[in-house]
Amino acid sequence: MQRIDSKTLEEGIRVLEIEATAITQLVKNMDHRFVEVVELCYRCRGRVVLIGMGKSGLIGKKISATLASTGTPSFFMHPSEAIHGDLGMISKEDIALMISNSGETEEILRILPSLKRLDLRLITLTGDIESSLAEESDVVLDVSVREEACPLGLAPTASTTAALAMGDAIAVALLQKRGFKKEDFASFHPGGSLGRNLLLKVKDAMHSGSEMPKVSENTPMKEVVLEMTEKKLGMTTVFSKEGKLSGVITDGDLRRLIRTVNQEGHDIFETPARDVMCSKPLTIASEALAAEAVHLMETHSVTSLLALDASGQVEGVVHLHDLLKEGVA
Repeated sequence: MQRIDSKTLEEGIRVLEIEATAITQLVKNMDHRFVEVVELCYRCRGRVVLIGMGKSGLIGKKISATLASTGTPSFFMHPSEAIHGDLGMISKEDIALMISNSGETEEILRILPSLKRLDLRLITLTGDIESSLAEESDVVLDVSVREEACPLGLAPTASTTAALAMGDAIAVALLQKRGFKKEDFASFHPGGSLGRNLLLKVKDAMHSGSEMPKVSENTPMKEVVLEMTEKKLGMTTVFSKEGKLSGVITDGDLRRLIRTVNQEGHDIFETPARDVMCSKPLTIASEALAAEAVHLMETHSVTSLLALDASGQVEGVVHLHDLLKEGVA
């Protein structure tokens, strides 16, 4: 058994406890100012511009990304780059959300006059509500911490954790205020698994037209097998001479037919499709989410579904393997 380094373990626990305390302390600081910040961001016609240096800048990038992905237009601006031209990215309809634990970050203070000339509303997340930056801001949120987790008291640890948590609180409060839904989130994440689950529809993955296997009720099984083999979906639809759906034949139906032949000696190749088909196949609307199709197939232990259009007519066939390849779960 590997020996546990108790000192290392204790140090890790100490850090987590300090940072947990830092977040808990934020709850006590929550008041009308938080509500005002959320309201300002909600009514903002432009974008919420995150500004911060060093580790605070990294936190600002994450908060900006969270805001943007949950319905609040946002971008991050580095204060050092701002004074060399990036201020041109800001419009009068934007809001500046600045992060500085000390509230005395030189680079941010240098761009304050420019931000004020644009008549921007200024929000600050700081550990010193009496700092220069706080005094120049419209709304100040106190994200001060009792101590940093760094034993030297130098590396920002608990303070950046607190700022990040406050940023998440703002983003989620805005999300709720906007009535933001999972479908909205997915529209901003079309490449992610959530996007695939919430955006991909059955019609986007189904086999239709000439790709859909199709035989008539009187088609002999030797031709049915050829159709199923050619279309490679492990099944085929069966239609009446009037063009109405009669049922489906699957690989499972073929196996059951073969067992019957072994027992009774019938010629399976001349058996008509109507004698083998299942007359009550599982169906799903072509407009339904692909994730719903996967759930239905897994629930009934099948690998394909018939996709129906708005009038209830067969529009195609959706196969489990195709949906899994698309990353739908």
